[in-house]
Amino acid sequence: MSIQRLCHINLIGLQQQKLSVLDDLQALGMLHLEPAGLDASVDGSNETFADTATSAFGSITPEDAKQAVSYLAACQRIRRQELFDQSFDPERLVNEVLVNRQKARDLADQRIFLQRRIADLRPWGNFELPDLDALEGQRFWFYQVPLYRLKEMTAVSLVWQQVHKDHRYAYVVVISEVEPASNALPVARTHTGSISLSTLEDQLVQTHRDEEQVMIERESLSRWLFCLQYSLAKVDDQYQLRLAEQGVWQSESLFVVSAWVAEDDCPALQAFARRHGLALQQRSPKKHETPPTLLKNPACVAAGEDLIGFFKLPSYRGWDPSRLVFFSFACFFAVIMSDAGYAALIALGLAFYWRKLGLSQSGKRIRALVLTLATAGLVWGVLVGGYFGADPPTAWLASLKVVDINDFSSMMTLSIVIGVVHLVIANLLQMWMRRFHLHMLASFAWVVVLIVSLSAWLTHITPWHQGAIALALVLIVLCSSSQSGWGKQRWISGLLGLSNLSKLFGDVLSYLRLFALGLASASLAVTFNQLASQVAAAMPELGVLFYVLILLIGHLLNFTLTVVSGVIHGLRLNLIEFFNWSLADEGYAFRPFKKQEVVPWKT
Repeated sequence: MSIQRLCHINLIGLQQQKLSVLDDLQALGMLHLEPAGLDASVDGSNETFADTATSAFGSITPEDAKQAVSYLAACQRIRRQELFDQSFDPERLVNEVLVNRQKARDLADQRIFLQRRIADLRPWGNFELPDLDALEGQRFWFYQVPLYRLKEMTAVSLVWQQVHKDHRYAYVVVISEVEPASNALPVARTHTGSISLSTLEDQLVQTHRDEEQVMIERESLSRWLFCLQYSLAKVDDQYQLRLAEQGVWQSESLFVVSAWVAEDDCPALQAFARRHGLALQQRSPKKHETPPTLLKNPACVAAGEDLIGFFKLPSYRGWDPSRLVFFSFACFFAVIMSDAGYAALIALGLAFYWRKLGLSQSGKRIRALVLTLATAGLVWGVLVGGYFGADPPTAWLASLKVVDINDFSSMMTLSIVIGVVHLVIANLLQMWMRRFHLHMLASFAWVVVLIVSLSAWLTHITPWHQGAIALALVLIVLCSSSQSGWGKQRWISGLLGLSNLSKLFGDVLSYLRLFALGLASASLAVTFNQLASQVAAAMPELGVLFYVLILLIGHLLNFTLTVVSGVIHGLRLNLIEFFNWSLADEGYAFRPFKKQEVVPWKT
């Protein structure tokens, strides 16, 4: 299990060294603080020291500074980074960046508005409305009449003229002192505005120039990106330090820092206490305590922590599903994709971004995950003989094809078997976690129900199957409750536990999506290949061009849909069906009290 064992510690020191000790603990970065007298751990949500965090930027809030950093980081071309000097003013810089961002937004809105107005006005032509005196009180009224209703204009007792016509509309100008009644013409009046087409086009050109100038200013400001990131990190560090100071128990002469720390880090913490002359109390978690969950996996499978972290984190006394989810997700993704050609595309994309992903720890995790997905996809794609919807290109690859994805019966059976095995593993793990309680027999009973039902479905139902399932259901009724005693509550919980039979049946059938999505992906690839071949045969001259276009567009669309389906449904089977039967309690994350790391911006 990769859930790290934790120790609860108390660091006791003199009041005058409190700030220096907290600052060094933040640099050490291995404690999950537990503020004295507070219900929640220090996670940055407390706003007591918001003024302290804001002071480094003057009137600018840290949120404004983060938005400024994000805006500069998204610049297409980032200048060579400047070093810190006396001319760097964080408050002034953030203000300039935010003003530049607002100008860019306003100009973008103005450009879109002008483009729409020009498109609406262009059919009417370039004109300027004359003064009322020039027409002796007459005015122009504009109407965009559909062609199929143009004949109704013959019955209009007004002076009108058609000035333009396209494939849908006739553009009609009516001359009248007052606006005609709403029922006098077949359509409502069109508002063209008083600004001419040429004026709008001139304004659009000027807007483009202004946008270019704003982008130049943004690019110029980007040379301070690293300095701004560093300043923001320092502000956040100071903010967390003040929050930690608030949570420390203290008296007139002493202070006490309470925290959780991994057992592996205890020797380093003991050395820290000796260097600073601190007293250290250390103990194991008590039964009633709920320590945070700290996961630690090898780098090659650490992405599994990210896969489960956004959905449900196991409790401290639970088990870590990240490795199992990592590999089962890769297998499910491969079955849904079912094409070695598409897996090769993923591998090529990974090779292109390999070095860039290796610049950060999160990038390395993603790199390991994508590599596993591509490898699993290649292996399964070769086994099913899928190569962009075509047959294996060589006899050797054809000999490796052992699975026929078009064999509905076999693929449905395989999907059901995968689902049963996955849920059996889930219940076995749940059984292991309950091994010291009678409650574990309920998990064992569900394992019996799954295995015996699968056996009966694959062969035929026998009295032995019926007896085993009946015994398992009895165990579920007797052992579903985690409460002690044999009172009314236990029997109610047991009967409610039987309602999970329908859920179990539905969860097993959910794994049929592996077969359905894999077949859909393979069928679409074959369809695009056939369509391209038919077009090429029907058009000998331009057929080759259309053949290539259909293949490129079709397979790109199918590849995108396949990857999206593989990610969504591959995770869904793990995080919903699997977790429902394997994880009982949810925990909260171990958040180390540490300084932020600022990576120099590479230009």
